[in-house]
Amino acid sequence: MFDTMTLTKAVSALCGSLLVYLFATWAADSLYHTGPAAGHGGEEVAQAYTIDTGATEVAAVEEGPPFAEVLAAADAAAGEKVFGKCKACHKIDGSNGTGPHLNGVIGRNHAVVEGFGYSEAILATAADVWGAESMNEFLTNPKAYIPGTKMAFAGLPKIQDRANVIAYLTTLK
Repeated sequence: MFDTMTLTKAVSALCGSLLVYLFATWAADSLYHTGPAAGHGGEEVAQAYTIDTGATEVAAVEEGPPFAEVLAAADAAAGEKVFGKCKACHKIDGSNGTGPHLNGVIGRNHAVVEGFGYSEAILATAADVWGAESMNEFLTNPKAYIPGTKMAFAGLPKIQDRANVIAYLTTLK
C-alpha cells in the first residue's frame, strides 16, 4: 500500500507546505511589521508620513499688547477675510449651519439662537453675554474657554486676527 516512494512524496509535500508557510509568514512580518522598532535590528525607524489633523495640537497663543488696544485698532475688512475660516460652520445670513448663525452675536447671550442644538456645556453658560473680551477668550481656545463645547475649531492664535474678526462680527446685525 505505502511504498518508500509514496512516503517520500508525502513527507516532501508536508515539508514543502511548511516551508511555503514559513516564507509567507516571514514576508508578511517584514512588510507589515507593527511591533517595536527593535525588530528591525535595533535601529530607529522613522514614520513615512503623518497626517496633521490639528486635533491634538493647540496653536500657541501669541502674546502682545492688551486686547483692548488691539481691538481699538482692529480692521473689520481684515476680519471678514479671517472669518473665512469660520464660514465652514457658521453663516451670517440668519440661518444656522453646523454652528449657529453669527448675526448680532456680539452683545447677545450664549445659546439663544432658535432652532440650534447647543451642547450642554454652552447651555450651562446661557446667562453669559458674548462681549468683545469673552469672544476673544473663546476664539483663543474654544475648548479651554467652555470645556465640553461641540465646536471643534482649535482657535485663532494671533491676537490681531481675533480682534479683526470681533470687529467684523460687531458690524453684523
